[in-house]
Amino acid sequence: MKKMKLLILVSLLGIFCLGFTTDKEHRPNEILGYYWSPKKDAKIQIYLKGREYFGRFVWLEKPRKDIKNPNKALQSKDVLGLELLTEFTYNDGTYGGGKIYDPESGKTYSCKMTLENTWLKVRGYIGISLFGRTEFFERIKYVPL
Repeated sequence: MKKMKLLILVSLLGIFCLGFTTDKEHRPNEILGYYWSPKKDAKIQIYLKGREYFGRFVWLEKPRKDIKNPNKALQSKDVLGLELLTEFTYNDGTYGGGKIYDPESGKTYSCKMTLENTWLKVRGYIGISLFGRTEFFERIKYVPL
């Protein structure tokens, strides 16, 4: 009888603790939503396509064409709607394996992201993460239609 009570108590304690976990591994879609660019001159939407995370421009302070794109056929395209974050996968609190495109330079970099409260920490780099730059995108709490 004591073993049965102990088993029930341990089971209830385990269920109770699961409800209060802070492990982000259980909430990979928490990244989904809208963010200000670091200069607050653009809004970026992070969304899920299949099992990968992407980000695109949904608002620009100054609409412009992608004139720095190395692909001449894409230089006449609008930056608005452009995917700047592509093919990220979630693993243990980090969104990695993706790329970030910088329309200001026309260059694409390897990238990883982490979510820190209301900030999306985005690190673009060449080769290894040590050689790169980190930018912070602030989550937008309300996006008017």
